[in-house]
Amino acid sequence: MVKEKPIVVVGSINMDLVAIASKIPAVGETVAGTDFRTHPGGKGANQAVAVARLGHPVRMIGKVGTDAFGAELENHLREAGVDIEGVATHQGPSGTAVIVVSPSGDNSIVVVPGANAAVDARFVDEHVAMIRGAALVLAQLEIPLATIEHLAALCARENVPLVLDPAPATELPASLIRAVDWLTPNETEAAFYVGAHTAHETARALVDMGCRGVVLKLGSRGVYVSSTRWQDFCPAFSVEAIDTTAAGDAFNGAFAVGLAKGMSPKESATFATAAAAISVTRRGAQASMPTREEVEAFIRERDVH
Repeated sequence: MVKEKPIVVVGSINMDLVAIASKIPAVGETVAGTDFRTHPGGKGANQAVAVARLGHPVRMIGKVGTDAFGAELENHLREAGVDIEGVATHQGPSGTAVIVVSPSGDNSIVVVPGANAAVDARFVDEHVAMIRGAALVLAQLEIPLATIEHLAALCARENVPLVLDPAPATELPASLIRAVDWLTPNETEAAFYVGAHTAHETARALVDMGCRGVVLKLGSRGVYVSSTRWQDFCPAFSVEAIDTTAAGDAFNGAFAVGLAKGMSPKESATFATAAAAISVTRRGAQASMPTREEVEAFIRERDVH
C-alpha cells in the first residue's frame, strides 16, 4: 500500500477562552454569561485537528508558550493524532482567543498572538524537509505575514500546493497571492480584498488578483468554487447551528483532505461543506471536528452525488 503524503499545517496554536452569553455585547455593554469553557484552538491547530479527525496524516508547524496552556495544547494535538515534531516552545505566553458565543451560534473573537508571533521565516526553514514531503500545505494569517510570504515562496520553489485561509483579513502582497493555489476567504474577508459583489463577481475578482483558485465560503448559502477556467457552486446543508466557531477551519481541513485524496475541487468543496455543517451543530473549536465516517454518512443521508 502506498503511504499517503501528509498535509502540513503552518499556523497558530491557541487556547480559546469561551463565554456563552445571552447576546454578543455592543461597545460599552455588559451582558450576563451562562457558561464558560476553555478549548484548544487557533486556526492552524484547528485545521490540523480537522485533518487528523478525517483520518489523513497531518503535521503541525507552530509554537506554544511556556505557560500552563503550552503543554496542554501540545498534548491535545498529540492525542488528536497530529504529528507535533514541528511544534516548538517559545519563552512567554501561548496564543489565546477570547470568544463570546450567542444562543444563535454567532460569535465575536479577540485573538492575542503570544507564541504565534515567534513563528518566523527561520523557523519555517528549519522544517523545509517536512514541507517538501507534504501533499499540500495549509496556512492562515494568525502568524506574521512575513512568515506567510516566505512560506509561499518556499512552497512555490518546492512545487507543493498552498491553501491559504486569509483570516484575519489583512493586505496581501501581489507576490503572495500569485503563489497561492487555493484562497479560501469567507464573504467578510473577500469584501476586504475586492469589495462587496455577487459571489461570481467576487470569486472572479479574487482569481484575477493572481491566485490559481478560490473557494468563497458563503456561510449558510454554501460555497462558490472558481479557477481561471471554470466556476461552480456547492449549496450548503441545512442544519441547526449552535456554535459557528471554527466552522471555517473544519471546512479548510476537509477541503485539503479532499484534494490530497484525489477528489476534484468541487467534490472536495462538497465534502468540506458537509464537515463544516456537522461542526456547527457542536460546541467548541477542535471538539466540533467530525470524522471521515461521519462526513460520508452525512452526505449519503442527503443523497448528494
